[in-house]
Parts: sequence; structure tokens; C-alpha cells
Amino acid sequence: MLESNFAERSDTSEEKVSGATVIAQALKTQNVEFMFGIVGIPVFEIAFAAQRLGIRYIGMRNEQAVEACRLYSKFSARPSSVEAIPTIIEKAVRSSIYGRPGACYVDIPADFVNLQVNVNSVKYVECCMPPPVSMAETSAVQLAASVIRNAKQPLLIIGKGAAYAHAEEGIRKLVEQCKLPFLPTPMGKGVIPDNHPNCVRAARSRALQFADVIVLFGARLNWILHFGLPPRYRPDVKFIQIDICAEELGNNVRPSVTLLGDINAVTKQLLEQFDKTPWQYPPESQWWKTLREKMKSNEAASKELASKKSPLMNYYTVFFCVQEQLPRDCIVVSEGANTMDIGRTVLENYLPRHRLDAGTFGTMGVGLGFAIAAAIVVKDRHLGQRVICVEGDSAFGFSGMEVETICRYNLPIVLLVVNNNGIYQGLDADTWNEMLNVGDTTVVAPPSCFLPNLHYEQIMTAFGGKGYFVQTPEELQESLKQSLADTTKPSLINIMIETQATRKAQDFQWLTRSNM
Repeated sequence: MLESNFAERSDTSEEKVSGATVIAQALKTQNVEFMFGIVGIPVFEIAFAAQRLGIRYIGMRNEQAVEACRLYSKFSARPSSVEAIPTIIEKAVRSSIYGRPGACYVDIPADFVNLQVNVNSVKYVECCMPPPVSMAETSAVQLAASVIRNAKQPLLIIGKGAAYAHAEEGIRKLVEQCKLPFLPTPMGKGVIPDNHPNCVRAARSRALQFADVIVLFGARLNWILHFGLPPRYRPDVKFIQIDICAEELGNNVRPSVTLLGDINAVTKQLLEQFDKTPWQYPPESQWWKTLREKMKSNEAASKELASKKSPLMNYYTVFFCVQEQLPRDCIVVSEGANTMDIGRTVLENYLPRHRLDAGTFGTMGVGLGFAIAAAIVVKDRHLGQRVICVEGDSAFGFSGMEVETICRYNLPIVLLVVNNNGIYQGLDADTWNEMLNVGDTTVVAPPSCFLPNLHYEQIMTAFGGKGYFVQTPEELQESLKQSLADTTKPSLINIMIETQATRKAQDFQWLTRSNM
């Protein structure tokens, strides 16, 4: 019996496990459900190990700068041994969700993947705990409430941090209880529905320019918000900054009040102040009147552009047609220049965390990857939602081969490629052909131009999906109707628009006026 037990212990102590299996098991232990990657030696082994453990593996087509990720990651590390991998992965997962969420980078040496180590030498770290919820100092919350009460022209800006914090219920209650105007940032759209009467996105420039008190709910004062500086803002504007990241407080502009903490928790703290001493901003104030008038005129200008009759559509015609048919619960992914900027003003979001775009860095090429990730979750959870991926023709070119990935996994994605034959602006076929007679294209072709009338929809049909080439509002409406009705395969609608199409004229009165 003793000899038998000794032999059993000896067999266990000599059992080996590969680095690939350790990596996969460490991820599984941290409740990772999906893995996205591009296989090659030695990544094959990691992907196979992940699948054996029940992790869903999605093979992608486009890999851009992996090494560069280290510079923009919250945490980056290289394990010193196979045995250290579980600890490093647990810390990476924990770092990605604690505080401000962000990507983490773990660089595993290639020789570790196939290296065999003793199974008993690997200790897996249990799944990290949910992120802790922190609250702001009571005195700071009281001061913030006082500043809001004394505002003459208040404005709330709802950022993607509010969406991530699931603060929609509290923020909506604050808006409605205090009758405050709000403006969502691109990925803050839907925290409160875009069609809410207090949403002033149609008067964005005017609201930013003249507000005297601005409350930032998880929104950064970066290029998206013009850094919070004049002439886009009043020189004396008071910012109340709510953020989970201490390092973000005071960036570019010194705030009047800083509230460090979980945005959902801090919003509830503010509500407590207004519950103790009720207060409402007058809905018939001159400020509200100014905002409503500007919203009305901007909306009229957009509708006029949308109804403009011409041989080809413009951006506004396209997006008004699309908006009419979009399901209220769809997830909108958008990237491009005018495509993303104009689309943001027309395409509405009614639910939080239902919009993804190029984000803080304005990175092109992320749209199809975002759409694939969203669609994988939608399909896995049997949610029945559609993912609408709106791409400029230039942006689509960065990751267009991911269409094969979409078809391979038969994902519920409708791709809309807004095609103006170039970057910002292109040339029509006649002008392009005339130009070819002038000289060599490397000399005479505008750097922003692509070949005219490219049939991007054929990329989708080549892989088994449905493709449409449309040139009129009627063709767009019919193709989108068919695409949304067909849940059996993905679609791509190639939408031709005017080559010189652009956004509506901008209000530059802020250049000459400093206050209202």
C-alpha cells in the first residue's frame, strides 16, 4: 500500500503542463469567455488550449502594432517564468477593470508557450474581486451642489465614463429633478436617450460656448471637448469634474470643484443634496430659450440638407434615411471623418453602452473589430439585437478584410459604407477619367482620392453575405429594410454620395463673442 501511494504521488509530481495550457487556464480562472486573435506559431497552441477549456476563440484578420500597445496600456508586463503567468494575468484583468477601465498588455515569450513544466509548480490565482466603489468627499459634494444652484446657465456633459459606471438611472433622475440641460459625448450617447427633451446636442456649440457652470460626468476635457478652453468656452466658466481617475482631475483646465469617485455613487451623493433641499433650474429661463431656439434652427438646417434634391445623396440624406429604420435597441458602431461626425448628430441612441466609435484617440480601423466583438456577445446571449456598423469608405479600407471574419461566424451585422470616392472628398468618374488624360496619376491625382465608384459590397458577397450598391434614398431604404429583415446572414450596403459632400455650415460666432 505504501509503495502504491508513493508511486501515485510520484506520477502526479512528474505530470507536465504546457505554457499554452497555463495561459488558457489562467484566463478561464479570471472568467474570460471570449478570446480574439490571429493565429500563427506559437499562438496556435494558445488558441487550441483556450477552446479545450471552453473559451470562445474568434480568429481575426487584421493585426496592427501589437508591440505599440505597451505604450498605451494601463499595465504591461512580461512573466519571468511559466509559473508566474497566472499571477500576471490576474493582475492584468484586475487592472483593466479597476479605476478607469483600459487595455492591459502581457508579453509572453514564445518559448514559454510550448515549454513543459511540472503541473504542481503552477498556482492559479482565483478570479479578482469586482471593482471597489469609491465616493467623493462630502464637503466637495456640498460645494458642487452649491455651485450648481447658483448657476445662471448650467450644462451637464455626460461622458463614456458615466456609461461604463452604469450611472444612467441616477443621472437621469438628476436631470429631470433639477430640470437641467445635458449634452452627451459620442460614447456617452444613450445614458439618457437622445430624444429626451433636456438633451441639447443639436445646440452643442452654443451650449458649450455660453454655459457658466459645466458638470463633467466621466468626460475628459480633450480634443473632443475642445480642451475646455476659450474661445469655445467662456473664460470664466466653472467646471465641476466627476471622475474615477485622480490623474484626470485638472487636466487642461483647473476645475472649481473636483469629485473623485465612482460616477454612479457620486451622482447619488449629489441627488442626496438636492433631496435634502429641493431645487430646480427654471425651465422658462433665457438660457433654455436660447438653447431651444438654436436647436430648432440647427435641426431645420439639417432637415433641409437631407431633403436636398441632387443626382446623388449627401451625408444628411443618408443618415435621415437610416435613422428612420434603425431598431431602438441596435448597437451603433461608427468610424470615419464626416461619416462619424455627422452620423453622431443624426443617428440616435436610446440605451446606454450601445454606441462605439473611434474614441479618444480618433483611431481609424477599429470599427469592424468593435462590431465583431459586440455581435459575438449579442449572438452568444441570444439578445436578438442588430449591430449597425457605419463606416466611411476610407475607414472601411483599414480593416475591410474583417468582412470574412463576419461571414465566417455569421454575425448579425449590417455594414453601411458611406462612399464619396475618397478621404473627406473624392472625384466623380468623369472628372477622374479627364484627369487621367492630363498626366501620371502619381503627379496629378489628389492624394485624398480613391478610384471612383468602388464596389465594396462585392467584398461581402465574395464571402457569402449580402451586398447592395445604392445611389438613391429609395434604394437605400429598400436595401436597409431587407438587411434588417434577413437575420440569416450579414449585409453590406455600399452607399454612393456626392463626392464633394460635407457637413452643414458651422456657427463661428464664438470667434467674435466672449459672452452672452
